[in-house]
Amino acid sequence: MFKSAYFRIMQWILPLFFLFYFTLDFYAFQAFRSLSKAKLTIYIYWALSLFLILSVIADQIFMSGSMYENPWRMILYSLVLVMVVTKIFLALGMFLEDSYRIGVAIYQKLTGKPRDRYIPSRRKFVATMAIGLAALPFSTLLYGMIRGRYDFRVLKYELTFDDLPEAFDGYTLTQFSDLHLGSWNNKKEFAYAMELINEQESDTILFTGDLVNDVVGETKRWKSLMSTLRARDGVYSVLGNHDYGDYHRWPSKEEKAENLEQLKKVQAEVGWKLLNNEHVYLERDGQRIALVGVENWGNGNFKKAGDLDKATEGLQDADFKILMSHDPTHWDYHVKEYPSKYHITLSGHTHGMQYGIEIPGFIRWSPSQFRYEHWAGLYKENNRYLNVNRGLGVIGFSGRFGVWPEVTVIKLKRKTTA
Repeated sequence: MFKSAYFRIMQWILPLFFLFYFTLDFYAFQAFRSLSKAKLTIYIYWALSLFLILSVIADQIFMSGSMYENPWRMILYSLVLVMVVTKIFLALGMFLEDSYRIGVAIYQKLTGKPRDRYIPSRRKFVATMAIGLAALPFSTLLYGMIRGRYDFRVLKYELTFDDLPEAFDGYTLTQFSDLHLGSWNNKKEFAYAMELINEQESDTILFTGDLVNDVVGETKRWKSLMSTLRARDGVYSVLGNHDYGDYHRWPSKEEKAENLEQLKKVQAEVGWKLLNNEHVYLERDGQRIALVGVENWGNGNFKKAGDLDKATEGLQDADFKILMSHDPTHWDYHVKEYPSKYHITLSGHTHGMQYGIEIPGFIRWSPSQFRYEHWAGLYKENNRYLNVNRGLGVIGFSGRFGVWPEVTVIKLKRKTTA
């Protein structure tokens, strides 16, 4: 059954995509044809290409709602992304070779010089180089979908402070973020991720937002496993931009609001304490530190519901404070210069765009750095720390490469004086 919204997409957006895709296909195919003229190669190439396109058409016609609500739909579009990126590399090499020959032909025509001959061996060399270059994004993206998204890493930091209460010397917290439950389809791996968090045996566990992609229904399969998280001082959470349902087409404002209320209820049911512009004290041996959680605040078009002033009410400037705020741009614009000092801010959100290269001491690159100043890992400015967790789940692209799914463990230490 045709849905009006999807019919409009079919009518305007998809034809443009198909034009781009088949133009890309034409050039990418030249690389394969230059290396092999076997009919089997030709049939396989076009069969795969047509299968993906027909799958996208069928999905747009017969499926409703956001693709983020169904992990298998995400896999389909991720495969399309893999093929498009790969073919761009293939096509670029052949396009440059064609452009060179056309340019030379025009020059020779204008100058009257003898025409440049078509050289099959040169064409074959360019095709080989193009395939070699295309193999890199193809293999890394495909690996990211098959294994990379489950290559969980535990990163540990030890942070020292002059004003940490003595009773909290050695206190540990485990942070995880961006589960995006609607993107999971492997219960065994999800269970392992929860076990990995528990294995850190931290004093508290902190989740920094984006529990779902769109709707509360995504939590249904995972609630029992979420409830297995245990820590001496409890499990705390905040909302991320996806948790508000802003990227879903709702029949009414009331249903959207009810979805958010149900999402909050789920977190209570699994034993997580949601902090919405509020704080709690963590106490030990008569001393305490403040744990503060705010709603999402993000620069640009992201929701700006985070209220530091409200969350800070009742706190003392001298209190040692840990802030949970989903989007690291909140730290950029408000937290790091906030009059009442937040010693540590814990964020997520960026995922490091799930693709990059991180070799400590050598190279650290991701497309995320063109959007976010602080996109992954630990930062320090104005004597305040920010940790941007890379997230455990995925969104958009159903994989990860180089920027692996992360659990962060932070140990607090009190600076000793001689």
